[in-house]
Order: sequence, then structure tokens, then C-alpha cells
Amino acid sequence: MRVVKRAVASVVAALLLSGGPVVAAEEFPFGMEMTLDALPQPGSKRVPDLDIGDHGETVLELWCKGGKGQFSVAGNTIVFIPSTIEDRNCPAARAQADDELIAALSAATNWKRQGDLITFIGPKTLRFRLNTN
Repeated sequence: MRVVKRAVASVVAALLLSGGPVVAAEEFPFGMEMTLDALPQPGSKRVPDLDIGDHGETVLELWCKGGKGQFSVAGNTIVFIPSTIEDRNCPAARAQADDELIAALSAATNWKRQGDLITFIGPKTLRFRLNTN
């Protein structure tokens, strides 16, 4: 019995030291709002944010445009599909930045979370900070 206890203690110690399965992976932030880790564009105070519902339904408020979309998540794989996006008579530069952001979100294939930082990984990496206030 003493040998079994030592073996279990050794396995637990190894897992703790390696950061293995004992440490729970952080989950995708369903039901939370996040803001793009970027500065506002010249002449504006606005920074894009995503309000993600409990089932992945998303409300986007971009540099100028706004709309809805849907996130689907399986492990560290992600799919974003935009739906209705309102033009809102945006200046050309902001409209282009919005279109590029939507395209980058749509092209993302993976995600990771480190505390309050959410990273969408694809041809272009996007970083968002969870709004925890």
C-alpha cells in the first residue's frame, strides 16, 4: 500500500510541476464582452468590441459599422460567420478597417485565452481584452 501511495504522490507532483491536466484550461468567454486591443482611429474614441452570447451569437460594434454574427467553438478551433452588418454611412477609411476586421475574424481558425486576453489566430492575429469591469 505504501508503494501505491508513493506512486500516486509522484504522479500528482509531476503533474503539478509540469502544469499538466491538474491545471484547468481556460474556456472560451461565452456570455462576455471583449474589446479589440487597439487604439482608436484618428478623430474617434471608438474601439471595436464583441458581445458574445451564451451560445456564440455575437453583436459587433466596429470602428463605424455594426452588426451580428455567430461563433462556433470546438476545443481551440473557431469559426466566425458574420450575418447582418449595417453600413451606417461610414467614412471610407473606417469602412475599410471594419471590412478588414470582419474578414480577419472570419479567417481565424484557432483561438487561445490567457487570462483576460483572447487571441484569434489566422492569417492575421487579433487580440481582444475581456471587459471585466
